[in-house]
Amino acid sequence: MQKPVLVIMAAGMGSRYGGLKQIDPVGPGGQIILDYSIYDAHRVGFERVMFIIRPELHEAFERAIGQKARRFMQVEYAYQTLDRLPAGLAAPAGREKPLGTAHAVWCAKELAGGCPIAVINADDFYGADAFRQIYAYLSSAADDEKYRYCMVGYRVENTLTENGTVSRGVCTADGDGFLTSIVERTAIARAADGAIVYAADGDAPAGAIPEGTPVSMNLWGFTPSFLPALDQGLRRFFAEKLPLNPMKGEYYLPFAVDELIEAGRASAKVLTTDARWFGVTYREDKPVVSAAIADMTRRGEYPPDL
Repeated sequence: MQKPVLVIMAAGMGSRYGGLKQIDPVGPGGQIILDYSIYDAHRVGFERVMFIIRPELHEAFERAIGQKARRFMQVEYAYQTLDRLPAGLAAPAGREKPLGTAHAVWCAKELAGGCPIAVINADDFYGADAFRQIYAYLSSAADDEKYRYCMVGYRVENTLTENGTVSRGVCTADGDGFLTSIVERTAIARAADGAIVYAADGDAPAGAIPEGTPVSMNLWGFTPSFLPALDQGLRRFFAEKLPLNPMKGEYYLPFAVDELIEAGRASAKVLTTDARWFGVTYREDKPVVSAAIADMTRRGEYPPDL
């Protein structure tokens, strides 16, 4: 069995943040969030990392992280562009917005080379425990009558920011810890009374999320069957969903997984963690993230010269 590959989704420019947030320093020595993700991944066994970026970001990413990552891992780049699609599909005329996280991962299909993959966001700090769990799972996972995937679920209250709303895949698991559904909520925040709520989205009404509910931070583990399965998913998305919102509709990674689960073709084991997520969704988040990483460095969890 081939060793798992770390795939990092980094094509976004961070419109809410106001800049290329993925290469903005947050560590005490000028480190970026990706430095910590790659360090955590490498020390549990990952040897190969693939960045999914826009072509115009290549130079900035190579300068900021690629060169450093090569000390530990084999580094490769896949490019998310609107013209990279399964044969016969074409993006709507005039579309500029990327087609979503599931399409981003599909763009790594050729480079992945039939390896299991762990998928993360570029701008999220996941913690070492999450990488340990997902590497251990992928090192022995094998499909049988179903595709056998996994995800790391964080308690929703450990994934919020005080500076605005966040998008999360809200998960439901069965008694054996397998994901039964995942619903993307695009505007989650803590209300004035302390409740965790999400806003209405299209035809979906607003609601509340109980504390302790696992949510996806797009830390997924996939056997090699997933990328070919995305071909069919993208075709369904283009036929059924994209025409409803051709300029902004996106094919989300949680939606792609949920679709396979609902069809009885896949399972996803929820690997739970009590770790606190840190991320820079808004510019105001940066001091919070920097303070948390500085504290972990003082405690010896990370070397100061990483």
